Amino acid sequence: MSKSRSIQDIIENKLATEFKPLHLQVLNESSNHNVPAGSESHFKVILVSDDFEGDRLLQRHRRINKILADELEHHIHALALHTYTAKEWKDKHGDAPMSPQCQGGDGQVGSAPEQ
Repeated sequence: MSKSRSIQDIIENKLATEFKPLHLQVLNESSNHNVPAGSESHFKVILVSDDFEGDRLLQRHRRINKILADELEHHIHALALHTYTAKEWKDKHGDAPMSPQCQGGDGQVGSAPEQ
């Protein structure tokens, strides 16, 4: 018996498969709207992929809309798209900050203790 997947999961899986993103965020913003609790009808997608190289914004959005055609027809009421190439993302947001060191500070993230 398969567990029912959320619309958010379906969107993430389809976009990840198609675009091999460097960064992907799918945010369910339904709670910001006048919809029943637990709804999955309003989403924001932030997608960074070199597959967008040479595409204009409208072309990028059309590609995503085609991939999500079924979800847009049956489930999604609103879809905000923020699409970037790696260079555009870096120019706009810079490099991602490094994560802080663990409390031990030895740089051995997730290492097992010596025996």
